Amino acid sequence: MIAAISARELFEQQRDRLDLRWIAGQEGAEHVLESVETVARRPSLAGYLNAIYPNKVQILGTEELAWLDSLDSRQRWETIEKIMHFRPLALVISKDQTCPEDLRRAAEESATPLWSSPKRGHELLNHLQYHLARTLAPRVTLHGVFMEIYSIGVLITGESGSGKSELALELITRGHRLVADDAPEFTQIAPDVLDGTCPELLLDLLEVRGLGVLNIRQMFGDTAVKRNKYLRLIVHLGKPTAEPWPAAAGDSSGLARLTGDGGVRRVLDLDVPTITVPVMAGRNLAVLTEAATRVHILRAKGVDPAAAFMARHSHFLERAP
Repeated sequence: MIAAISARELFEQQRDRLDLRWIAGQEGAEHVLESVETVARRPSLAGYLNAIYPNKVQILGTEELAWLDSLDSRQRWETIEKIMHFRPLALVISKDQTCPEDLRRAAEESATPLWSSPKRGHELLNHLQYHLARTLAPRVTLHGVFMEIYSIGVLITGESGSGKSELALELITRGHRLVADDAPEFTQIAPDVLDGTCPELLLDLLEVRGLGVLNIRQMFGDTAVKRNKYLRLIVHLGKPTAEPWPAAAGDSSGLARLTGDGGVRRVLDLDVPTITVPVMAGRNLAVLTEAATRVHILRAKGVDPAAAFMARHSHFLERAP
């Protein structure tokens, strides 16, 4: 999924927060910045005026305008032409400074959005860089139910009809919270962080076979749903096998009975821990999912019950006559 944002969308989303005013270049409102453009060359998404490695959103503070004023007329016009040639998404003048007439004219001729704000340059930089980084971050849609269980984000996956929605409904009745059903969207907002959200169309909704679409917020209250959560664990509802607790692949010792059926799943650029829970008649999947989450939390703290048991077993064998 390729994320993108237009100049008009960015202006509308940040207008109130940054008190933005549109000075010139309204014809460039539909210019679009896509995430693939951010890796084509070295510039950042937002930054102070840079004519060597131009940013996608160029901020003109007091120093930048003073530098332009220090150039002679030929150098000044060549510099402004060079800035417009790189087609930035927008130019932003900080502290409501007076916009130079030649800059305004160049913005109109090149259809480059030119904005003004009373905020200081570093405030504009922080807000715009953070907003653009989140908006254009790599993202993917996965099939499953995304929930908050014991304060961590857990994605429940499985084939159609495996009971994901029924399990989610039971977990909600046990006090856990729903983030998204069926098609949660995950965005990599940092090298080691996947943020999961719900599409607007599916907000607060859970589809359960036989019951139809349920509005979880209306049924269980505001505390039963959550807007977003970081993905930390995937619980996969797998098919039962002939052997309830099969050994790990190539391992005839039945080690999987001690360590569980764990692994990782690649989501964007991150490996997310995965625990597979076989679906069989009579099993309480809600309790097993809660237990899987608790085990993951313990392992994240460096506590591994299986490793502790095997160490105890080895010590027992060493002491045996």
